[in-house]
Amino acid sequence: MRCQRLPLLVSIPYLPVYALVFLSPFFLPHAYAQPAPYNPYADTQGILPPLAADGTIQWGTFYKSAAIQKAYERLWNLGACRGTNKAITIPVENNKLVIDTLPEEEFRGVVLGATGSIAGGMLMFVSGDVGHAAGDALAGEDDVTAKRAHVAVLHPAGVSHLFVSGNASPAILSPGLTVRIRTQVNAQGRAIKPVEMIDIITPLPELKSEEIHAGRPEIIVGRLVQVRNSLMLVQVDAGRIRRLSLPLAENVAITIESAQLELVGPGDSVEVKGRLWTGEGSMGAGTIFASKVTVHKAAPTVQPSRKPMAGKPAADAVGVR
Repeated sequence: MRCQRLPLLVSIPYLPVYALVFLSPFFLPHAYAQPAPYNPYADTQGILPPLAADGTIQWGTFYKSAAIQKAYERLWNLGACRGTNKAITIPVENNKLVIDTLPEEEFRGVVLGATGSIAGGMLMFVSGDVGHAAGDALAGEDDVTAKRAHVAVLHPAGVSHLFVSGNASPAILSPGLTVRIRTQVNAQGRAIKPVEMIDIITPLPELKSEEIHAGRPEIIVGRLVQVRNSLMLVQVDAGRIRRLSLPLAENVAITIESAQLELVGPGDSVEVKGRLWTGEGSMGAGTIFASKVTVHKAAPTVQPSRKPMAGKPAADAVGVR
């Protein structure tokens, strides 16, 4: 007599396809997990939210081998009964790792690369003092670097804490970024003089655009639309003046106070707090399921000459999750 089948919940690959492509020169793409631990062929507990009542991040189940898990899902789809064949169930059980049982540790080092966003993105770094680790890692062979590097993964629900700060060159400016600037524009939205300072921020969801008044110096928050030939176009969502044309000063200072993984690059210093797994299915020197990632940008070639403009406190202006 065959057992009654339960509804199947297919496991969600933890690493996105583009992330696997990014890391393929260094690691085999075999690390998978899912935002919630419940799985009809894995256990019987209910679906857990990304955050516990006390704010602790809940990761759920990590499958050490995607091949074993997919093979068992195939058997389940064919109607195989759970718990009747130990030759199947024991390897499947041993293939699971409950991430939340791992202790939290702290790491620091230098970034080799990053991909994705705060929701499920990844950051590869070499542990150690930044001064020495940066030179050694960035100049090393790929296979040697891969063995030394840790990979920090952010929770797919976007609940990991991420903060990126520091100075950068104008080359980091790209469409889609939210910028904060102090300037004065005319009725057509053109700046009276070149912009000397730009803050790249991640605004809180409740932050609303404010109307811009022509001929008045103001702090403006808007979305960067285009940067070309030292001219920046910015879009705001309130008032009559919504499209701003802003020339950039030759020595424009760029300051970052953001929660965007896209702004992280090789050479940046990083501090990570998370749960380390170095066993089967881990990547490089180990996979860290990160609850908190703090990145400080490497110094740009030309140092900005000003401090961040005095506006709102960072907690109000930046969307630190």
